[in-house]
Amino acid sequence: MSPLKYILEKEFKQIFRNPAILKTIFILPVIQLIMLPMAADYEIKNINIAVVNNDHGTLSTELVQQITASNYFKLVSYTNGFNTAMGSLESDKADLILEIPNHFETSLFKEKEANLFLAVNAINGVKGSLGTAYLNSIIQTFNQSFRNKELVPGRFNEIPQIQISSSNWYNPKMNYRIFMVPGILVLLVTIVGMNLSSINIVREKEMGTIEQINVTPIQKFHFILGKLIPFWVIGLIVLSVGFIVAWLVYGIIPLGSYFTLYFFAAIYLLVILGIGLLISSYSENQQQAMLVTFFILMIFVLMGGLYTSIDSMPEWAKWFTKFNPISYFIEVMRMVVLKGSSVKDILPQVLAMLGYAVVINIWAVLSYHKRS
Repeated sequence: MSPLKYILEKEFKQIFRNPAILKTIFILPVIQLIMLPMAADYEIKNINIAVVNNDHGTLSTELVQQITASNYFKLVSYTNGFNTAMGSLESDKADLILEIPNHFETSLFKEKEANLFLAVNAINGVKGSLGTAYLNSIIQTFNQSFRNKELVPGRFNEIPQIQISSSNWYNPKMNYRIFMVPGILVLLVTIVGMNLSSINIVREKEMGTIEQINVTPIQKFHFILGKLIPFWVIGLIVLSVGFIVAWLVYGIIPLGSYFTLYFFAAIYLLVILGIGLLISSYSENQQQAMLVTFFILMIFVLMGGLYTSIDSMPEWAKWFTKFNPISYFIEVMRMVVLKGSSVKDILPQVLAMLGYAVVINIWAVLSYHKRS
């Protein structure tokens, strides 16, 4: 094992002599972990709404007040003309238009029904659909309140009611950051590990030191291990720094054990670093390695379940996620952090990663060819 010892010593010296790598390892993940969960929030608020009130009755005024009193809507226009409101929509000053017709209050009292018109800016489909859902919920609540007030008291309640009591498990306060931080931590560990390992061997090629290594009696297995172990240690350090930031900034402490998380992370890093070394072996220069890494990371991240649910993906995409290592780690991280899952609970993911690690690292060893 003495050749491996010397390779490891060389790699660690190279890492700590390069200040850019140290900044990438320790400073950038901390900044990203603090900023990204605060920005990556799917809970849409402050939706700009323009109201066209043609009635100006008590009920229409009360409805507008309920809409603007919520945290979801911001009133940007209150007018009698639809064309004026439509101008706000066309200029992107408004996201929705609610038009209250003439005789809205009279229709509710006399005919027991009234129509409202809603126009939605659907350029941003997510914002438009969520805004519509929020507004429909407020209108339904207003409608139910009106019916309860106008119901004639009797011996029996003529309107059957179903009451629902709900309980939010694992994330009682529906805090979006608690859901996002574990996934973003996986993303940072992946980016640091794959980027650093993908430029490692190819950097030796550009510097010319690969030729000096090739003429030594070092075996391919020792060479790959020597390139893998330092970044494996760094990946675990980045994970530890991430846990500290998550605790200090967001107050997130895993319900499960840290041993379970580090156990899976150790296997996961073997896969990610193996992919990086494969890229480095086949690349001719660092620019090529970085471009290939960016391409692979982009696909892995966008189809890993971090921002979009895997269950909502088409069938072919669901099959692709079975070969996506990021999807396994994100799932495990959320299971352990939010649900307190144990090693037994994540055993299928562990077996999948072990198989992945064996295949990738054997491939990495075979792909490295010593040339004299």
